[in-house]
Amino acid sequence: MSRKVYLDNAATTYVSSEVLNEMMPCFNAIYGNANSIHGFGRDAAAIVDRARDRIAAAINAKSANEIYFTSGGTEADNWAIKGLAHANANKGKHIITSAIEHHAVLDACAALEKEGFTVTYLPVDSTGVVSITELLRAIRKDTILISIMAVNNEVGTIQNIKTIAKTAHENGILFHTDAVQALGALRLDVQDMEIDALSISAHKIYGPKGVGALYVKNGVRIENLFDGGSQERGKRGGTLNVPGIAGFGKAAEIAVRDLVINQQKLRSIREYFLSKLRENVEYIHINGHPHQKIQGTVSVSFEMIEGESLLMLLDLDGVAVSTASACTSNSLLPSHVLKAMGIEDELAQGTIRFSFGKNTSKADIDYALEVLTNAVKKLRAISPITKAGRR
Repeated sequence: MSRKVYLDNAATTYVSSEVLNEMMPCFNAIYGNANSIHGFGRDAAAIVDRARDRIAAAINAKSANEIYFTSGGTEADNWAIKGLAHANANKGKHIITSAIEHHAVLDACAALEKEGFTVTYLPVDSTGVVSITELLRAIRKDTILISIMAVNNEVGTIQNIKTIAKTAHENGILFHTDAVQALGALRLDVQDMEIDALSISAHKIYGPKGVGALYVKNGVRIENLFDGGSQERGKRGGTLNVPGIAGFGKAAEIAVRDLVINQQKLRSIREYFLSKLRENVEYIHINGHPHQKIQGTVSVSFEMIEGESLLMLLDLDGVAVSTASACTSNSLLPSHVLKAMGIEDELAQGTIRFSFGKNTSKADIDYALEVLTNAVKKLRAISPITKAGRR
């Protein structure tokens, strides 16, 4: 193996040196329990408070008290969906979401259906965009919550969040968004976008794994996640992950600080990748919206190719990619996102997600494309499906 190239940044990023430096003192110098009232605890609590302020600033929350730390995006999504539904069940038991949400949202909704809630799963068009017309059609008198992700984790399509949130509020409905893939990729302003609850995670923005946050607008009722402790203003008991929280706060601050320059670089890398890909590989389809999408994620369907086989050949030559989201990559079923977009199973099974990071270079892309081109030729040479055999 002559080189290693990581093109799976949508699954997780590395921890940046700035973030790591912020975290290190929390392991052996400022190691108190942030809930303890002595000096050691107060020092740790000050670090948590600073991180909470930074994350609130990153999404333009009105108050740092609207930020609740979690173990990651999945926990934040589950808390948002179940917590908001249970706390507002007296008003109704109908929830609206989309067919292309992360499984943290879809499975949370499925769990609520077993409790007697009803859920409408909105379709999307061929580019992965939710129709406002379909949303309006789905709203009922007993609808209490709409949850639509800001950016799709597989194809990178950006939803019209501000319009959806406005539609929800015009009908007296709460709005939550899974913004795990959006933080650091586009500007998030919970006040301007009229968001009631928002889920984010550190490890997508060069922060540590195992820490996330849920923004809940002041005044919005949500059921407690855990009982058994006074942490997070009594809503999520348990000793706080001070090193992780410190790293998340710094990562969020950097993500906003460097957003423009990072996105410019990612756009350049993405355009270079697509240009070279189209030159070298035939019979490909680029998934997602052509313009309304983040710069760092490219979903490509390869005709006459089985995606898992392609992934393994790339891995043998040191190129790391994904066939779907990291949370579903062990599944052999076609992506629910691509299926909802109307992509046939055979093509969906031949789909690879390439996701770039701020350290991805053109030399990385050149090497990855060389490996990819050879792998595609090899697999197509032995494929039972040929262009002549396709309808």
